[in-house]
Amino acid sequence: MANTATLKPLKPQIRTSAAAAAPTPPPAPASPPQHAFAMLSHPGRVRRANQDACAALPEIGAFVICDGMGGAAAGEVASHLATEAFLHALDQRHPRRIPPKSTSAPELNGVHNSDTPYPPDHPHTRLHEAVRAANQAVFRHSRKSQSLHGMGTTLVALLWDGVDTLWLTHIGDSRCYRLRHGALQLLTVDHSLVEEQIRAGILSRTQAAASPIRNIITRAIGSQPIVEPDIAAHATQPGDLYLLASDGLTRELDDAEITSILTRSATPALEPACHALIDAANAHGGRDNITVLLVACP
Repeated sequence: MANTATLKPLKPQIRTSAAAAAPTPPPAPASPPQHAFAMLSHPGRVRRANQDACAALPEIGAFVICDGMGGAAAGEVASHLATEAFLHALDQRHPRRIPPKSTSAPELNGVHNSDTPYPPDHPHTRLHEAVRAANQAVFRHSRKSQSLHGMGTTLVALLWDGVDTLWLTHIGDSRCYRLRHGALQLLTVDHSLVEEQIRAGILSRTQAAASPIRNIITRAIGSQPIVEPDIAAHATQPGDLYLLASDGLTRELDDAEITSILTRSATPALEPACHALIDAANAHGGRDNITVLLVACP
């Protein structure tokens, strides 16, 4: 089932007469324009439980999918913990919530206690810290019970920066695609053993699709105390359509089939497109949980 995270807004600040003489702070940066989006998750035709999760905070331009792993219900716990912690951290680090820089505030090499060389309200910093928060939430929870040890999740997410730039981060083998002028392009590189073998020239794409180790990923949220995400910026164009998907979709449908479904869809039809993608994946076997999230650029 799709999950939309809802966070409580800050209470409005009422200006008092005592505060009237204080310097007026600069206006907070405007929120990015909200994009049309739709998301859907399905357990597939083989598995009873759904360990995927998807969520969005459209008011800050944030969208995320996680694909959990672990015995019993551990994968489901991991994916939901990760989406909630990730979006909460992004919202807390939104420019409107970060106070103006103090001249006396200590900095470490200009990175403001972050591992990125960007200011604290920069999208790269916000994504890096959100991934860190998600990783810590899942890793700490996994230490609470023996049954949860080894649980983890993939993560793929978009964060809009203004009108024409989006930032993309991912861990594991959940993917992001862009459909532009009818052409589908994969924007992420799987963190998996078969992807490493493909890049080393050991396997072809066709061989990798049938590999018995194709499910083994090399990075995951929560499996280790620290994880390093891939983060990249992409220029957007009007009419772009972005697809986030768990591997339950991409193991069943090739790029041509995904393109065919998406090119038949227009912005008002994003939800039917999500249903069409999942129906097609189930028609091909539905051997894993299937989750899709579509975001359109106006």
